[in-house]
Amino acid sequence: MTDAIFWQWSLVIASSLVLFLVSPFAKNTNQFFNAVYQKKTPNSLVLMGSLVISWIFAKSITNAANLGLEFGLVGGAAYAAYYLSFAVAGIVIYRMRKFGGFRSIHHFLSSKFGKSAVAVFSILITIRLFNEVWSNTMVIGSYFGDMGSTPYYLSILVFTALTLAYALKGGLSSSIFTDSIQMVLFSILLIVILWNVFSVDQAFSGKTVINSGVWSFETGLNLLFAAVLQSFSYPFHDPVLTDRGFLSSHKITLKSFLWASVVGGLCIVLFSIIGVYAQHQGYAGQAAVVVGQSFGIVVLLVINFIMITSAASTLDSTFSSFSKLLSIDLKLGNSLTFGRIAMVLIAFLGTIPVFLDAEILSATTISGTMVIGLTPIFMFWKKSPPKISFHLSVFCGLLFGFLLIFDWFPKSLIFTTGKYADLLWINFWGILCCIILYLTPLWIKK
Repeated sequence: MTDAIFWQWSLVIASSLVLFLVSPFAKNTNQFFNAVYQKKTPNSLVLMGSLVISWIFAKSITNAANLGLEFGLVGGAAYAAYYLSFAVAGIVIYRMRKFGGFRSIHHFLSSKFGKSAVAVFSILITIRLFNEVWSNTMVIGSYFGDMGSTPYYLSILVFTALTLAYALKGGLSSSIFTDSIQMVLFSILLIVILWNVFSVDQAFSGKTVINSGVWSFETGLNLLFAAVLQSFSYPFHDPVLTDRGFLSSHKITLKSFLWASVVGGLCIVLFSIIGVYAQHQGYAGQAAVVVGQSFGIVVLLVINFIMITSAASTLDSTFSSFSKLLSIDLKLGNSLTFGRIAMVLIAFLGTIPVFLDAEILSATTISGTMVIGLTPIFMFWKKSPPKISFHLSVFCGLLFGFLLIFDWFPKSLIFTTGKYADLLWINFWGILCCIILYLTPLWIKK
């Protein structure tokens, strides 16, 4: 075992054990599902940190670095545009709570569209949570060995089990509490990495970063505008985000979400500088890995620790959200035992694709297209269309998602060139169709 692998294993085991020891133990369902600890809900700083670190997935910062390598600064900015989702969700949830009196997304959907809408929506977010498990743990595995190797599989199993352990202990209380620690760690480690990047090569400077990309559709703007379009639907199919929108007062929630949009986007842009540095040096491959290797074992371990931190924060939040989905939202069993069984279930099912050699595809862009049908449902939440409007819009979005996956979209409707052009225009036309289909039954009714 090389020194790097030894220290990587030490980081995974030691950090997980520390988080297990410091995590609060949930003694009742209010603590386990709603993060009410010592009769207090999360304040704005804690909630903001939890939102940011829960969304800085291992695969997200890997994508950010790779986009920086491919497109320069515009690549990082394009991926950071997804963090507009926080502002959109924060404003919509604030208004839904203040003016509609809704207690959760499921409460809103059941009140407006009935049980069938809740069932369809629950399937969508279950798929989302399922994908979050394997797509993040596979990033961790890639630092321990090649895909398919014993060290690769073993590291994924150990990491998943250790994260599950502290999630079982406190549920959402553990998730929120450990998010604060993980956010501080992420910030420190990111500073360490950027300090190395800018101090080692004197020819690499802030000016180099700013001039690193071309702001054109061919070199990143397709993805940027696609991300902006998806931000009006994407956050609402992610219970990790929306669950946190109903924990504290609506004012604290709005403040936290708006700040999370700024801080989260900034973190992604800063991490993409690693890719910009790789571009500057002429490197190829996985940007974060090759840059870490070029600096030696210490920086490689720091980058590895960032991946561990971000993946753990996403995993524990995923376990907590799936548990709440089954127990509270779908009312299948409001007990600590049932909630913990649900966590074990999603951990087991979500790990299966790892052994099928699944690819870490652009999960963000594909899943984001599949749910564009949620755009009019939440943007026009005050309207009361017939129940069929929900299904027309959602299934229209799914249709456009399949057009993207199988590359069936007419090229004549794509008006820009370059990578992600199809993504941009499929989302544009798809959202337009979803809005028309959503509002048409309302117009007919009137």
